[in-house]
Parts: sequence; C-alpha cells; structure tokens
Amino acid sequence: MSDIIVVGCGRVGSQLATQLSHSDNNVTVIDRDVAAFANLGPDFNGATIQGVGFDEDVLTEAGVKTCDAVAAVTQLDNTNLMIAEVCEKLHGVPHVVARLHDPSHERAYSLLGIDYSCGTTLVAEEIYSKLQAGHGKHVKSFGDVEIIQFTLNLRDHMRQTIRAFELERPHGARIVAFERADGSATSIPDSDSILYDGDKLVVCIRSEFLPAFQRFMRER
Repeated sequence: MSDIIVVGCGRVGSQLATQLSHSDNNVTVIDRDVAAFANLGPDFNGATIQGVGFDEDVLTEAGVKTCDAVAAVTQLDNTNLMIAEVCEKLHGVPHVVARLHDPSHERAYSLLGIDYSCGTTLVAEEIYSKLQAGHGKHVKSFGDVEIIQFTLNLRDHMRQTIRAFELERPHGARIVAFERADGSATSIPDSDSILYDGDKLVVCIRSEFLPAFQRFMRER
C-alpha cells in the first residue's frame, strides 16, 4: 500500500485516482475547483483537498512530506512542471510523474529529469503503471516500448557483478548505455560487458516485461 497524491481532478486525474484507490493505495486528490471532485464518483475511497497543487500548505496537508508518489495531471504543463519540481526537489518525493500536453515542452521536462506521460489517450493508464511500478525513471515511450533509467540492484541477488546478456536475454531488454557507480566511466555495452551493483543503466524494454525486470532496479 502506498500514499499517493494526485493533483488535478479532471478526466485523467479522476480516473487515475479511482484506479489507484481501488488498488489499496491511500490516495489524496487536490484540485482548486471543489466541483471537480464530482468527477471521482461514489466508488472513490480516498481524500480530497481544495487548493492550488503547488501551494506549500496544501501539499503539507495532503501529506507530501511522507508520501510515496505524486501525479501532477492538471490541464496546464507549466503548473504540472512546477508541482513536479516542488515535490521532487524540495520534498524528496521518491516518485513524481507529470502529465505533458504540449510535445514542444518535452525537452524542458527531459532536461529537468521529470518523469512524464505525453499523449491524448490512455494517459491515466500509463501514469497508473508508472506509479504502481515505483522504480527508476521513465525517459520516453514508443508504443509499448519503454526507455528507462535506473540504478542496478544486485544486492538482493547476493552478487556484485552481472554480464549484460544476463539482464537482456531473459527479459527481452536492450541496455543502451551504462555509467559506473562512481562516475568513472560511461559506455555502450556489448553482451559480455560486466555490470556492477550500483551502476546506472539506460534500458529499452517492452512494458509487459517491466514487472519481472523490476527486481534489478534499486529503489530511489
């Protein structure tokens, strides 16, 4: 069970909040318009707070200091970006995802390291999957293929190294690049490259294989 804040209660926000609450998460929804909470319907079993999503007092009331994830899904890209920055940089929320409406803003989101979902359909489902996964950093989606960045977890597997093909072949994944944990080297690996616990990886993988792959992704 996770504590999740959803900012924005339009079509996407209400659908996302309802999905999350039905998955046994503690969900708090923030929207500046109290009438928007009617979109949640009678089956929503979380909490609602009227207010501006990047306001410190509102976020504190919603539990931002101890929450596990935040989804910024208002109708404005700049607002979503501000919410993501405040929650991630100031409050250290482990997982923040923002909705992106205008693809021309994609570079700004990427440069700031903001995990985002861009599209007009199935946005709630995509953000829901990201929040439920809770690991790593989404870089970009190409249909059902995800590019993700994360820190390699080998401690849970009682080992210090692993060859690239041991990660790639069983999971239908491709390691695009890696950086040593100490920042000493960055490289494009081949199948025999040795990876160490704590290395940072950029991996291309189909969404359906992510659940099995997550055991190699260290919690942030």
